[in-house]
Amino acid sequence: MTARLRIPNKQARHLWLWTNGLAGTPVGPLDVMGIVRDLGFVQIDTIRNITRAHNHIIWSRNQNYREGMLWDLLAKRELFEHFTHDASLIPMDFLPVWQRQFRRLGAKVAQSDWYQSGLGQSEIQSIRKRIEREGALSTHAFETKVDRREMWARPPHKKALDQMWYAGELATCYRENFVKFYNLAERVFAPLPEDVGCDADHILSLCNHAIDRLSIASTGEVQRFWEAMSAQEAKAWALQQSLVPALVQGADGQYRETWAAQDIETRLENLPTPTIRLRILNPFDPAIRDRNRLERLFGFAYRNEMFVPKSKRQWGYYVYPLLEGGRFVGRIELKADRAQNWMRVIGFWPEAGVSWGAARLDKLDAELRRFARLASISEIDWAVPRPKQKGQVSCA
Repeated sequence: MTARLRIPNKQARHLWLWTNGLAGTPVGPLDVMGIVRDLGFVQIDTIRNITRAHNHIIWSRNQNYREGMLWDLLAKRELFEHFTHDASLIPMDFLPVWQRQFRRLGAKVAQSDWYQSGLGQSEIQSIRKRIEREGALSTHAFETKVDRREMWARPPHKKALDQMWYAGELATCYRENFVKFYNLAERVFAPLPEDVGCDADHILSLCNHAIDRLSIASTGEVQRFWEAMSAQEAKAWALQQSLVPALVQGADGQYRETWAAQDIETRLENLPTPTIRLRILNPFDPAIRDRNRLERLFGFAYRNEMFVPKSKRQWGYYVYPLLEGGRFVGRIELKADRAQNWMRVIGFWPEAGVSWGAARLDKLDAELRRFARLASISEIDWAVPRPKQKGQVSCA
């Protein structure tokens, strides 16, 4: 790679935020499908802290969004649910090139030790025939016992449903209170075009879509975007494309070689300065999903500690990064009780060197109020002392 284009760190940060839909003020006409298409997909997660991750991700880009709007698009067949790096909602436009991912994951799960401990083929087919006969069913419609000695244990029928879902034989018809309802794929998906292309076509398309949604990336970052091809396949793709070699400066001042989208110069010429509005980002937000990339560009070391034992956590269970302009200025831990109508700050940590004066605190208070309204909460309080002096705060 002979890199000519040099992208300073400040410009690289602004580019990444713009690419992720976080450069502008999150107001104006709402186009949920447009946001999802621009992102490529939205990760969904079972944990509801203030609101579930998928709601928060869309809301961060347009605060006219309300909970449940994504499920409406799933029910209308504008989105389908499947697995990227995790369970995600994907625009239906990608269904033709996703056929390879159905085959890859279906075979991978079927051959895994996790799946082999499940039901026999005749029992699996009886589950499929029941859905064929009765229509969409959730896992609660079936009964098989689970070995509770196994960590993350799932009953055999759930394993069977999941394998057929990974393979694209079953599809998520809709969700009700986050419970997934399975139906036959042909009842959920529209008929595919006669020529959906071969595996090489699918890899080409998905990699091109990935670099478009990353703007600048290594082949490893392209591969990890969808998790739908191997590292070797991503490297082979890069050799076949007219990508722009670039040198990108990290937060440490060092320039590193990377690839850029073909229209990178146009993107840089038209790059807006990020809004100075302070945002509370979700731990699963695509802008921070790649923790190594995040730290390299922003110097912000962030780890999700939900599954870390409490005694070993550095920060907390569900900690939100705080973004202002082109930098991260701190992190905050929140807890809520919707029934009791309260949201509480239970941890607050400013970034080193960031002054938390009255103006910045006012921005945080305003964002907390907006975030609480998303969850239909009106009472906000602090269980830890608010910062009173420059860079000083007591933490939980």
